[in-house]
Amino acid sequence: MKTLLLILILFTLSVGSALAQSQNPRTLEYLKQEEQRKKAETARQLDSGVYYMENEQYLLADQKFRYVLENVKSVPSDLTFFFGKNSYYLKQYRQSIDWLNKYIQLKGTGGQHYEEATSWLRKSEEELVKERAAESKKAEQVLSSSYDIDCGPSGKVSCPVCKGDHVIIKRGAFGDEYKTCPYCNEHGILTCEEYNLLLRGELQKKQQ
Repeated sequence: MKTLLLILILFTLSVGSALAQSQNPRTLEYLKQEEQRKKAETARQLDSGVYYMENEQYLLADQKFRYVLENVKSVPSDLTFFFGKNSYYLKQYRQSIDWLNKYIQLKGTGGQHYEEATSWLRKSEEELVKERAAESKKAEQVLSSSYDIDCGPSGKVSCPVCKGDHVIIKRGAFGDEYKTCPYCNEHGILTCEEYNLLLRGELQKKQQ
């Protein structure tokens, strides 16, 4: 009994010490600086990846982009474009299509890279059709459903299911059938959390 009590006392003291340390101004400042350092490093790696891609060193660019993917909580929207474009150069067309589609969904027609993204997307789709005719299986790829996508400052995305209309139209033999989209709100919008759940196939349909 005394041994158990002693263990409980030591555990309480250690937890209290850890909490006190986490609230120490020096500790908080160190954590802040460490977070800033990580952000600066990921930004540097992203810029480096773009540089290598523009200089036709696509494998090195891929390494840089993957580093960023593995070291951020939410994927920057620009990275979805660069990773998709570089994937085309590496002949990873399905991967390219996946990431370029995410960029277009996130940024829409007003995105800085929209026109270029749609051009590379079309090229990737054409190459994938050719590839599927000759191959039965692709090499291992990184799909964006494995990561949380950063939806930008608004934290909202136009629903890709209904394309922001909040209505899904099904063509039938006896005319068109209109159904309310079961995923988005009345404005055809998803929150960033809902969007990422939808990408993973985990978003529950709303009750109609």
